[in-house]
Amino acid sequence: MSAHDAYIALGSNLSDPPQQIRAAISAIKNLPTTEWIECAPPRWYAPVGGPPYQGNFLNSAAHIRTKLTPDQLLSQLLAVETQQGRRRNGVERYGPRTIDLDLLFYENLIINTHLIRVPHPRLTVRYFVLEPLAVIAPDWMHPIAEISVAELLRRLQNGDPWIDPQEESSACKSTTT
Repeated sequence: MSAHDAYIALGSNLSDPPQQIRAAISAIKNLPTTEWIECAPPRWYAPVGGPPYQGNFLNSAAHIRTKLTPDQLLSQLLAVETQQGRRRNGVERYGPRTIDLDLLFYENLIINTHLIRVPHPRLTVRYFVLEPLAVIAPDWMHPIAEISVAELLRRLQNGDPWIDPQEESSACKSTTT
């Protein structure tokens, strides 16, 4: 089985964020059948959404090469989050967290199941994801948009982000009639 390129977003705003990012990087480097390629230098970003007055997030992006399947990789990333004290209580979305690891891309696959969505559905509208990703993968092509990461970042900076049509249609659905 050959190895596959994958990109991961890393973020933290609790319990010593620089240490949380370092611990996550160390854990990812030790995943089975996975090779660490590179990581963007972590930078601080204001939180998007979530409760008011939470601290800024330290964010980065990493490139790995792995023989794990997308489901196996996501499972491993969730285990790292749990080991680092992340609690997914379902009460507060976009709230503070010790570590957040999002699978952004896995090769050029498009996966949309109840367990996993790749490419990450909101990466194209998140500056704190696109900017570090553009440092390490500016030419990587979004398999749905067919646009490079650098171009996605440029569009977001210009106020004209590319939005996943599936994400846009789900955001427009109303629970009232």
